[in-house]
Amino acid sequence: MTKKILKGSEYLVAETPCDAVFTPEDFSDEQRSIAETTTQFIESEIFPHIEEIEGQNFGLVVAGMKKCGELGLLMIDAPEEYGGLELDKATSMLVGEKIAPSGSFSVAYAAHTGIGTLPLVYYGTKAQKEQYLEKIITGEWLAAYCLTEPGSGSDALGAQSSAILSADGSHYLLNGTKQFITNGSFADLFIVFAKVDKEHFTCFLVEKTFEGLVVGAEEKKMGIKGSSTTQIILDNCKVPVENVLGEIGKGHKIAFNVLNVGRFKLGACVTGASKAALQEGLKYANERKQFGKTIGSFGAIQEKIADLSADIYAAESLVYRLAGLLDDKLATIEKGTDDYYVQYQKGIEDYSAECAISKVFCSDVLARVVDEVVQIHGGYGFVSEYPAERFYRDERINRIFEGTNEINRLLTTGMILRRAMKGELPLQAEAMKAFEALMTPSFEELDEEIPFIAEKTLLKNLKTLFLILAGTGVQKYMQQLQEEQEILMAAADIAIQIFAIESAVLRAEKILSKLSEEKQAQLKATVKVFTFNATEEAASAAKKAAYYLEEGDSLMMLLSGVRRFTKYDASGLLAAKRTVAVAALDAEKYIF
Repeated sequence: MTKKILKGSEYLVAETPCDAVFTPEDFSDEQRSIAETTTQFIESEIFPHIEEIEGQNFGLVVAGMKKCGELGLLMIDAPEEYGGLELDKATSMLVGEKIAPSGSFSVAYAAHTGIGTLPLVYYGTKAQKEQYLEKIITGEWLAAYCLTEPGSGSDALGAQSSAILSADGSHYLLNGTKQFITNGSFADLFIVFAKVDKEHFTCFLVEKTFEGLVVGAEEKKMGIKGSSTTQIILDNCKVPVENVLGEIGKGHKIAFNVLNVGRFKLGACVTGASKAALQEGLKYANERKQFGKTIGSFGAIQEKIADLSADIYAAESLVYRLAGLLDDKLATIEKGTDDYYVQYQKGIEDYSAECAISKVFCSDVLARVVDEVVQIHGGYGFVSEYPAERFYRDERINRIFEGTNEINRLLTTGMILRRAMKGELPLQAEAMKAFEALMTPSFEELDEEIPFIAEKTLLKNLKTLFLILAGTGVQKYMQQLQEEQEILMAAADIAIQIFAIESAVLRAEKILSKLSEEKQAQLKATVKVFTFNATEEAASAAKKAAYYLEEGDSLMMLLSGVRRFTKYDASGLLAAKRTVAVAALDAEKYIF
């Protein structure tokens, strides 16, 4: 029987069987071995030098990256033809997650292996790959990605850097300034975007030694201080014509398609950082005593721990579910064909909404985790002798990296609506059914014998609610809906929580029977805690959207739908939170 692969955004209108999702429990022995190698490397080679790296000893960063090259950690996504490992996305995400606790070093790693390497892998010619790819996947050379400019951040296509062809046609002269370039001070190869004749947005491969490339001073940053962030100044920088990457005027395809993977990978990385931060919070809660007791024994602290543990479980479930979707999709593409990477990119682009969701949801989770870990530490969380302080500073950039979370929320809804308008997603037909459901009273009784039936029923209702609100928005604004950012953001928040809840529930359903009774109780409690919190967020977003969309009787109808379709029986919630918290405190780490 052929496995049915849900298309991008189709989760909103279709049910997914639990056996169809990939989960961390499905990792192969090879994947677990690679993860262990990565963890050992970080613990032995990077953790002992964290303070020096924070002091901007970039020599240690470069040495660490070269060690990564020796271990094969830079070649996971590169094709075998050029010496790469060409492993699946689940493995790539797993390595990113395991490197993430290294803080600033993980930023250098992610920039090099993601946006620094993938443009060459996906769009490079045979000659370009032969010239550069082996160097950057072995760590001989390090890479950086130059898209942002002082006047263009989220509006990437508003870049002003120019490229003018020389009189003899042998090279381009690049002029402009690139801003916030990760690995800027030590990179050997730069992926640079500029407009040919000030009009055609194009990508170039630029070596550090090319005449006219100037590296600016290090930025003085709030966090990730141990990562190099500079301007790259192009002053009549001479770039050979053979170093145009992709087609002239098609640089936007490279910029945006590579960012899809970057967003997804950032979701995995921040999930790894969340686990590390929670572990520090748990250790401190078990050590610190007040009023004659460890603070971890207090309900106020236990509630934080339960909520954070449940958030991380959902983030992890979401990331690897998406990895499975992408791997299943990419496995259908025939290798060795001339258009392999064209089809490969289309396969990834199909899940651009889910990639944006991964970035937004997981970075928001890390934000909550580090904030509460500082709170658990109290005053000590505010001083640099404790890692909680660094976690807090380092976290903030993740909601800006790879497109701000606001941009990614707009992308999420925009891609869903675009797919619907192109006929790739039956949103209109499903919205009509949803409106019928709104008008029809329901007295469905739940079969309590079915695992997670309350959560599954909720998910069905949340999808109905999303369709009602999206349908209302389309009916009212038609094509102009794309200009109503407040409505799109609220709709995105509902879509994000649906994907997160569903990912958590499907994983739990898949693994439940394989666990001990104690672990089953912890899993059920975790799902309940997360589902309750996520439903509250979805309900708030839905209520806001209703007020944005309608007035009078129509508003009252929408609000009644919000109340009805966000009902979730979380009976036993307090006991569930205590179950999760006690398990996490006992283990002194993330429990799944």
